[in-house]
Amino acid sequence: MADPYQTHPRRIAIIGVGLIGGSFALAMREASRDITIVGYDKDEVNLAAAKQLGVIDSAVHSLAAAVKEADVIQLAVPVGQMETVLSEIAKVISATAIITDVGSTKGNVIEVAKKILGAAVNRFVPVHPIAGAENSGVRAARKDLFNQKSVVMVETDFTDPLPFEIIRRCWQACGARIELMTVNRHDSVFGVVSHLPHILSYTLVYDIATRIDAETFFHFAASGFRDFTRIAGSSPEMWKDIALANRETLLLELLRYQDLLRYFQDSLESQDGEAIENFFKIARDARRDWSD
Repeated sequence: MADPYQTHPRRIAIIGVGLIGGSFALAMREASRDITIVGYDKDEVNLAAAKQLGVIDSAVHSLAAAVKEADVIQLAVPVGQMETVLSEIAKVISATAIITDVGSTKGNVIEVAKKILGAAVNRFVPVHPIAGAENSGVRAARKDLFNQKSVVMVETDFTDPLPFEIIRRCWQACGARIELMTVNRHDSVFGVVSHLPHILSYTLVYDIATRIDAETFFHFAASGFRDFTRIAGSSPEMWKDIALANRETLLLELLRYQDLLRYFQDSLESQDGEAIENFFKIARDARRDWSD
């Protein structure tokens, strides 16, 4: 496959013009003024805002219209919607269009892509940008969201080198640092450092919110609680999909976490101050080393 796009594709379709899709559009527009960006979003209000804010050149109201003549199609929708979206666009995409995603899980998305795209899966490039913000939607999009942030590109045995290279160039144009991972390693690592923390954050807030005197607890919650629970403000629909998609990893990690809580509980019950302090010290030192 010859490179028809030279450095960057000329026409990009963003399916799901939210924080990630919108920020990618803004960054690509900054990198090249010759790019035309078409947006589709099932949320009509969000789609209209994307057009009004200049994030996209045109807003369309069907998936078929969005992907028509697109060089690159970015799927920036919750992972639970990938199968539906791919099924709708598979019959209308051009013979050279590159399809890529930005989902937080990869195993399930890759299996769906293989099933639906068939031979065209050689033009599917799985990607996970490691960037976000407390707010969602296109109004939270920023052209510098990915600047100096890691973007994981998943190496597969089916993606052709040229589509992979074109998507790599796009993310580099956004200022991102490219990291390469296998699909299993990706889902294992992010199950631990991203998906599990979200579950723990949601669980703590759920526990307090469902108490009779929840208002009192929230009244006295300060900056530490706010920092720890910030990610519980994320989209429930998106995180439901992520939890189910990475179910096997999360079940193993939840068991491991329960074992740690039992160890800490046993240390409290036996008043083993040395064990408790050592537990805290190991965590503190690791946190300091990581943040430095």
